[in-house]
Amino acid sequence: MANRYYQGPLSNHFDGKCFFNPGHPWNTSFAKLLKWRFSKGHKETWPTSWFSPFHEIPPACVAGSKLRVTFIGHASFLYQTEGLNLLVDPVWSERPSPLSFIGPKRVNPPGVSFGDLPPIDIVLITHNHYDHLDLTTMARLWQRHRPRVIAPLGNDTILRQTIPQIGVETADWGDEIMLGPELSVRLEPTLHWSARGILDRRHALWASFAIKTSAGTIFHIGDTGFGGGSLYSEIAARYPDIRLATLPIGAYEPRWFMHQHHVNPDEAVEIFQLLKPNKAIAHHWGTFPLSDEGIERPREALTLALTKYGIPKDRFHAMRPGEILED
Repeated sequence: MANRYYQGPLSNHFDGKCFFNPGHPWNTSFAKLLKWRFSKGHKETWPTSWFSPFHEIPPACVAGSKLRVTFIGHASFLYQTEGLNLLVDPVWSERPSPLSFIGPKRVNPPGVSFGDLPPIDIVLITHNHYDHLDLTTMARLWQRHRPRVIAPLGNDTILRQTIPQIGVETADWGDEIMLGPELSVRLEPTLHWSARGILDRRHALWASFAIKTSAGTIFHIGDTGFGGGSLYSEIAARYPDIRLATLPIGAYEPRWFMHQHHVNPDEAVEIFQLLKPNKAIAHHWGTFPLSDEGIERPREALTLALTKYGIPKDRFHAMRPGEILED
C-alpha cells in the first residue's frame, strides 16, 4: 500500500513508504495494541473530573526576548515571545479521538478558554496522533485567526482533507523556518511514530521543535522514547543555549508497550540532564486517561526522579492547565 500522505525522495529516515527513526527499529503493532487493551493489567482509575486551580487570560502579546508560557493542558501550550503568539499541538476538544462520543475524555477544561486566546500567529504541530493534532480545534483556529501552520512532512495532507483552504508549511528534520526577525523554528528528530488509523502508520513525519529566540532556545518535545539517550546527546551539542525544555512525562505504563515511544518521568529527567536547560516544564499528564498509570503518578514519579539525581525541584516543574511560566 502506498503512502497516503506524502510522496518524496528517499532519505535516511524515509524508505519511500514509511518514515522511521534510524537505528531504532519500529516494532509496535496493532496486535500489541490489542494485547495491551485486553490484558488484565493494573490500570488505575482516573477521576471523572480533576479541575486545575489555575485559569489564565493571556495578554495580547509579549514584546522582546521575554518569554511567557501558558499550559493549556495535556500537550498544548501557548508560547508568547518576540511579539508573536505560538500554539503548539492545540487540543480544545473533549476527546482526542476520531469520534466525538468515544475515547478518553478530558478531566479538566483547557487552561485558557478558546475565546480568551490572543491573536494566534503560528501553530506548530509535532505529529498526527489525535492528542496532538485535533482537526476540530485546527478548523476553529483557522476560521478565527488564520495562523501560519507548520508541521512535519505529510501532515499537510491530513489537515487539508478536513480543512481544504488551510495553509500549511511542512518541513523535514533539520529544516529551519524563520518566524520573525528574532524568532525561528528548526525541526529535530524524536523517537516516536505516527498514525490516524490502522493503515497509515508512519505515513507522516513526527518531530520536536527547537524554537530559537534572541535569549536562547526553547526545546519542545511532544512525545518521545528514550532509546538510551544518544539522540538527546546529539541535540544538546547543537543547542548549548537551551533556556527552556518542554518535556513529556506521562502515558508510560505498561512499560513493555510504551517504552519505545513514551518516556517515563525518570527518563525525562535523564533527557533534562543531557539537554542542560536552565529550566524545564513537564506535560502530557493529568488531562486525558491514555495509559495505565494513575492521574498523579507522573508528577509523583518526577519528584522522586529529581530527588534521585539531586536536581532542585524548581528547575523541572509539572504544570497544571492554566499555569504560566515567565522567563
